[in-house]
Amino acid sequence: MADPLHPPGKLLDNRTYFITGASRGIGKAIALRLAQEGAQIIVAAKSTEENPKLGGTIFSAAQEIEAIGGKAFPVVCDIRDEEQIIAAVSKGAAHFGGIDGVINNASAIALTGTAETTAKRFDLMYAINVRGTFLVTQHCLPYLKKSDQAHILTLSPPISLSPQWLAPSVAYTISKFNMSMMSLGWAEEFKNIPIAANSLWPVTTIATAAVQNLLGGDALINRSRKPEIVADAAFHILSRAANDCSGNLFLDEEVLHAAGIHDFERYAVVPGGPLQRDLFL
Repeated sequence: MADPLHPPGKLLDNRTYFITGASRGIGKAIALRLAQEGAQIIVAAKSTEENPKLGGTIFSAAQEIEAIGGKAFPVVCDIRDEEQIIAAVSKGAAHFGGIDGVINNASAIALTGTAETTAKRFDLMYAINVRGTFLVTQHCLPYLKKSDQAHILTLSPPISLSPQWLAPSVAYTISKFNMSMMSLGWAEEFKNIPIAANSLWPVTTIATAAVQNLLGGDALINRSRKPEIVADAAFHILSRAANDCSGNLFLDEEVLHAAGIHDFERYAVVPGGPLQRDLFL
């Protein structure tokens, strides 16, 4: 019986994806998953030297992609800097001959209340989550318009105006909702090209350095799923026709259910253990 996670053939042969924050965590997991299906990956991140607390650089991520037979092009890109975005997009597109998709994964987080959120942290979240996501997409757009299967995929949550989601960390929450609103806007703006635009968010916390270092340490990691669940969901979204899959704020579980995947135990850090639902759910 065929495994729906790994369908026969390479569905993304010669497709090129520009992935921000691809040096570690969810971004790297998506890069590896797409590379398994023949995709060419522009590894865009600002990490050129490894931080022991975070791990990973653009070069180590590229080596992992190439180790599984994929093609990778590491490029330095701090998405707060428009000139770096322009250079990274241009270099990546020249290296692979175009760009078929952009995955807006890079993000900054601060789960702090209004009184505790400094101006510096507020500005960082908006420079990366909102402005950076917008500018990366803007500068990839000329290449996406030339693709016959163009996708914009942004890692951001479903939008809810319920005060319970807004109150604990107003600044961070509205920055992430901004990202989701851009997905909805781009889906309509680019529907006639077509360029698909969607968001994707996990149902549970994901075992990343951010969760480990900023949110809950080992205790929360053990109640989390591996980044591969988001990567598999991203693959199934990007495999769909651009004119058939756009304007959605997806959850990883619903994407996988639709693809015929119902066993999620393989993704659990501690199989059979309790899971922590994501803060937006």
